[in-house]
Amino acid sequence: MALRVYTSHLIGRDPSLVLHGGGNTSVKTTLPDRIDGTPIEVLCVKGSGSDLADLGPRDLPALQLGALRRLRGVPRLGDEEMVNQVRTRLLDASSPTPSVETLLHAFLPHKFVDHTHADAIVVLTNQPDGERRVRDALGERVPVLPWIPPGHPLAEAVADAYERAPDCEGIVLIHHGIFTFGATAKDSYDRMIELCSRAERALAAGPGARPAMLVVEPGRDDEQAARRRAAAVLPRVRGAVALRRGSGAEPVRAIADLRCAPDLVAFSRHADARRLCATGPLTPDHVIRTKEHYLYLAADEVATAGRVQAAVEAFEADYVRGFQAHRERVGGELTMLDPQPRVAVIEGVGLIGFGGDAKAARIAADIAEHTVRGKALGEAIGSYRALPRPELLEMEYWPLELAKLGRKVPPPLAGRIALVTGAAGAIGHGIADELLAAGAHVAVTDVDPERLAHVRQKLAARHGAARVLAVRLDVTDSASVREAFDTCVLRFGGLDVLVPNAGVAHVSKLRDMSDEAFERVVSVNLDGTMRVLREAARVFEEQGTGGSVVLQASKNVFAPGAGFGAYSASKAGALQLARIAALELAPLGVRVNSINADAVFGDDDVPSGLWAEVGPDRMRARGLDPQGLRAYYRDRSLLKTAVLPRHVGEAVVFFASGRLPTTGAVLPVDGGLPEAFPR
Repeated sequence: MALRVYTSHLIGRDPSLVLHGGGNTSVKTTLPDRIDGTPIEVLCVKGSGSDLADLGPRDLPALQLGALRRLRGVPRLGDEEMVNQVRTRLLDASSPTPSVETLLHAFLPHKFVDHTHADAIVVLTNQPDGERRVRDALGERVPVLPWIPPGHPLAEAVADAYERAPDCEGIVLIHHGIFTFGATAKDSYDRMIELCSRAERALAAGPGARPAMLVVEPGRDDEQAARRRAAAVLPRVRGAVALRRGSGAEPVRAIADLRCAPDLVAFSRHADARRLCATGPLTPDHVIRTKEHYLYLAADEVATAGRVQAAVEAFEADYVRGFQAHRERVGGELTMLDPQPRVAVIEGVGLIGFGGDAKAARIAADIAEHTVRGKALGEAIGSYRALPRPELLEMEYWPLELAKLGRKVPPPLAGRIALVTGAAGAIGHGIADELLAAGAHVAVTDVDPERLAHVRQKLAARHGAARVLAVRLDVTDSASVREAFDTCVLRFGGLDVLVPNAGVAHVSKLRDMSDEAFERVVSVNLDGTMRVLREAARVFEEQGTGGSVVLQASKNVFAPGAGFGAYSASKAGALQLARIAALELAPLGVRVNSINADAVFGDDDVPSGLWAEVGPDRMRARGLDPQGLRAYYRDRSLLKTAVLPRHVGEAVVFFASGRLPTTGAVLPVDGGLPEAFPR
């Protein structure tokens, strides 16, 4: 088992062999019966949906091998019965569901069996004369089978092929991949590497060594230039691929993953790019991640949001026609999956993967990278020819394939992208934490890079690094604001939720106030709010999917304090900007609401910057120590309760979820202060 796990990792960590859960491996061994310890001959095979790159023994469920082998030759073993037969042979009923190719592994006699979708192999097989090309590259000791859908018929065909040629080194499946096997883990792995290397050498020996579609033109295919173009068009594309569910319903948004490598940019500009994007994937296993073909957008098609929307609608209409034309092939009562593209190739930009979260988007983009390079290579050596649409539709709707994706109830902010300013402080950290807990992807921004890095580390440890982006942002600098928004767009695809939270304080009576101190506070609290609202409005308009702004104002807006003039006035001005934004952004479907928080101290790990500024003065004025100051502000509220950063975060999530048709509202989060009741 240790050797099986080890060589599975070697295979799974080579993206030229498998990607994101693709392929499968197995080992035949003996395990003791759970009751009396009697040795049982078992097959340990990769669980469906597990990833070879990091699987462990638990991901290789054990099945009674003898019972599986008795299914050899059984006529008409349908998918449902096959799954039933496989699951009832598990030694542990709580094990993951074994691979859909379990019977194939069982029917082969070898101790170790490996299966991959190696790039070089599928490029050779996706040709009109794929069988000949495989034989030329790998030799006569590698049988080649035509496309057969996974399941019992494929298992029988592979076993038959081996029995006809028991000295074979491996078996190749057209449009699918390759199986190797051996008495030891090393034998099977070495055969896999050797055969795939032969395929790679065969491709490199011909015109495929430098595919014309991937030839980079210096200066024209520059990655940085492509990223600048992407920053302008990504919100339009992301907005267009959002799933509209009807009037009044929140659209289902996607997260984007951008790829601008120079050879991908070169591919996007090639005259044949549109045609190849309309062809199927390298292997049908990818169809559940990327759909049958990709959306292609020429430079003129991304010039306006309207043109992008028209192109996406044409893609969706084509998908619907294909589903309706071939649904009978799959059989049963089928409900059409969403018709939105999962991959877009944009002229002069590269490609974008879309998914419900950053992981799904990355998987789609990773697969698309390999696919466009493989298609370019296929065109260089001949003519790329994928599996036809009817067979691909059958794979896309095959229940055993869809089961790999799992079924989860999406969190309330799934697919949303939020940007929080002032996120290195207690309130900003609490807001980001709650947004992430609700499923959002969050760009945390602050002017202090060290404190920001600390907050990002905490958030990533709790919610995963893929959904957290840290960007230094100085709200007093318009260029810094624009750059931070562009960075968020390039990382996640756009913006759905803006939380202007950055703020500074200064304690001074008006007669002692310096111009510099007053202007510094206003520049951050008021001018900074204007700057981020301006950038957010630009992105919201490009996307066309609505959105939410939640301003973190202050109790001081309605109940100012002596010596707090600069802070109170600037926060009141920020609230007025939010009200103006509610008026101006309503036609875009953007809700703008505000939160008035008070006495949010944070903790020693992520302290409040505001209280670091004003706390010493307040303690001196009241003769209190830090704990006494906290108790004073807690007990002065009606509810006699401490206000925590997470409370502010929960209020932000409430507004950001869009559950109510509310805009222009002010919500106090202060424990109850009558003098600060909104009027």
